[in-house]
Amino acid sequence: MPSFRVNVIIENKPEIVDPEGDTILNDLILKDKKTTIKKVRAAKMLRFVIDAKDKTTAEKTVLGICNEFRIFNPLVSKVSVETLGA
Repeated sequence: MPSFRVNVIIENKPEIVDPEGDTILNDLILKDKKTTIKKVRAAKMLRFVIDAKDKTTAEKTVLGICNEFRIFNPLVSKVSVETLGA
């Protein structure tokens, strides 16, 4: 059975304030005053390595685990997944 690396990226929904991203932008990046960067959003990533029959099964299994154990809050978090062969 092949292995897959499934990256789960969890970030605040666009309408939710992101103080960490704002701090990075205001206190680090904009102090230079020469940058063209307008917005920074912070996120966390969880990397899973899973044996599964295919990419779709790997993603569904990992997302199921994240939902079951409430690894993220669906009311405020946006979750995206990227999957690669391990």
